[in-house]
Amino acid sequence: LLMADLHHLPQQEGRKVAAELLARFDLVEAAKKPASTYSGGMKRRLDIAMTLVGNPRIIFLDEPTTGLDPRSRHNMWQIIRELVADGVTVFLTTQYLEEADELADRIAVLNGGKIVAEGTADALKRQIPGGHIRLRFTDPVVYQTAVTTLQVATRDDEALALQIPSGGSQRELRSILDWLDSTGIEADELTVHTPDLDDVFFALTGSTVTDQPTQNQESAR
Repeated sequence: LLMADLHHLPQQEGRKVAAELLARFDLVEAAKKPASTYSGGMKRRLDIAMTLVGNPRIIFLDEPTTGLDPRSRHNMWQIIRELVADGVTVFLTTQYLEEADELADRIAVLNGGKIVAEGTADALKRQIPGGHIRLRFTDPVVYQTAVTTLQVATRDDEALALQIPSGGSQRELRSILDWLDSTGIEADELTVHTPDLDDVFFALTGSTVTDQPTQNQESAR
């Protein structure tokens, strides 16, 4: 109701808007309790509900899922998707690259306070080499035969696995499968791996897994 007053809504309209938002964000029962008793997920939902009182068309969300458990994080993702579906433009900062991949139409990668890359998730991933097909074997003899035959593959003797460079396209995958058939190589397990946004961030910023970055990744609808 305080937010309704700040937006100069008539008392009756303000109560109606508040009631609708509390119901939308599953906070009807929680509204009877002090906000200081809310869980992290409830507080995030309350923050967004209060923001929506004025029916904004642009919303800035600063790391809205930090500290949330997996269920609450996915609930927040659904709320953000619904906002976008309603025509709201959302600017989201997050350090969870999976979150940017799930939610963002466009992504800007920040490093040292500067934008070092911008585009869709798929476009950013295509900039980074490293896609491959992984073949895993259970029979060491078959594995050694594959090592000898597939000269272009990178070997992992401990896991009895080989990696063949691949961009991940359907045409390229079909070509590699035909090639494997022609050589008589049959792996026990075949998986396709393409670069993810973690790979993108490390490649663009020069960071490594052991040198975790502190900069945010910004996502925008």
